[in-house]
Amino acid sequence: MKFVDEAIIQVIAGKGGDGAASFRREKYVPRGGPDGGDGGRGASIHMVADRNVNTLIDYRYARLHRGKAGENGRGSQQYGAGAPDIVLRVPVGTIVSDADTGEVLFDLTQHDQQVTVAKGGKGGLGNIHFKSSTNRAPRQFTPGEPGEQRKLRLELKLLADVGLLGMPNAGKSTFISKVSNARPKIADYPFTTLHPNLGVVRTSPAHSFVVADIPGLIEGASKGAGLGHQFLRHLARTRLLLHLVDMSSLDPDVDVIERAATEVRTLADELERYDPELHAKPRWLILNKIDMLDKPEQAQAKLCQALDWNGPVYSISALTGQGTRELLLHIQEWLDTQRQREQQDQDVADGTWMSDDPRFDRPLPDDL
Repeated sequence: MKFVDEAIIQVIAGKGGDGAASFRREKYVPRGGPDGGDGGRGASIHMVADRNVNTLIDYRYARLHRGKAGENGRGSQQYGAGAPDIVLRVPVGTIVSDADTGEVLFDLTQHDQQVTVAKGGKGGLGNIHFKSSTNRAPRQFTPGEPGEQRKLRLELKLLADVGLLGMPNAGKSTFISKVSNARPKIADYPFTTLHPNLGVVRTSPAHSFVVADIPGLIEGASKGAGLGHQFLRHLARTRLLLHLVDMSSLDPDVDVIERAATEVRTLADELERYDPELHAKPRWLILNKIDMLDKPEQAQAKLCQALDWNGPVYSISALTGQGTRELLLHIQEWLDTQRQREQQDQDVADGTWMSDDPRFDRPLPDDL
């Protein structure tokens, strides 16, 4: 299936049915009075996040979604039927914004989360609502209200715990294929990956995390070089970035350390140009293809010195699996700690946090 992560659609909710102006006319029933019913409600358009949908490709071809109008009211106090609502299913992680103003309307981050993107019009009132002691035969009725119309921009941001970042051919696809259930295309030429891939890494029967692999970046991506920045949005929701660096070289005249340091700086600059918040995310340096080095420990030390790198750094070989198990366990431990902190912060904010000490087994005060 072709991966599509952007689409622009137009939604038009249904018009409400008109109210009726009618009078009861039956034999032996003098002065039957008004009996016009109300119109039915127009169809609303809802959007639901579905984890079984992984692309917005359907909305590239079906751009217009129009709801049916409600039925008009009739005599004998018959109310018009409401039109059935329309439900649009989108992937989890879809952001819905107004295409004209750019305002973000909804962020669908949970399975079965439902929002109304266009509300159907209310039905009009029949003349039975206008009768009174001074108006015995009202002929007033109201037309149905029009439904909402919107031009929407749908943007998919994948939900993943860890994002892979690196130059083309850094080994990102090989890494995700070896450690997860993802099966991306792998080849020995640049830009093998043309769309993001998601993989689930299971470190134990009870622990796992999700990894996102995006197409590689090159220098000048901010100006559209290569595949540009169009897929970097999928790293926005991740907690941790793994910066994979190719430590191999088939040319003996190339200084691997200098080349790797230049690539790391270039990619960091492109990341900062795209989004400073994304650049500020925790980022680990992963030196890949160390099976092709004679002294990987020495190369790691030289690269860290050249970059003045103080953050976490790991040397692995995605192809042979060397060092990957240790890396995955450290990632899982780091993610578990982050989730625990986030949950504790949320509990503190909600006032439901409980200390392990039974002496403090009560909600925290509001002013904490």
